[in-house]
Amino acid sequence: MPSSSRGRSGGGDGMRPDERVADAVWRCGEREVVRGCVDLLGARGAPEGGAGLLLARAANDAQRARVGDQTGGRVAFFLHTDDFTAAAARLQAAGVPFVEGPRQEDYGTVGVFADLYGNRWDLIEGHG
Repeated sequence: MPSSSRGRSGGGDGMRPDERVADAVWRCGEREVVRGCVDLLGARGAPEGGAGLLLARAANDAQRARVGDQTGGRVAFFLHTDDFTAAAARLQAAGVPFVEGPRQEDYGTVGVFADLYGNRWDLIEGHG
């Protein structure tokens, strides 16, 4: 993940656990536009008893060579929302590029966006 000017402590990567997700940065050219998809969509961490997601930083040349293409071009992550239109609008307003959709599937509305490193994410609003 790109670095920021915020102070850090603890953890092998120098970040506190509560900073890890919120520290992801999407860029449009060289301009910082979002401090993380989770933060942009209004979440502030995992709910009690819930789960979180940490995208690990590449630590060597072999890992860096695979950044953004770990899945051979297919979607790597799936982000569910109760309001696709609002979530997609917030992402797009922040400069997050959608590379597919939105489209209707049997399971609901889906659009694919790319993060700073080229990882592909599905944004999904499922049917009822």
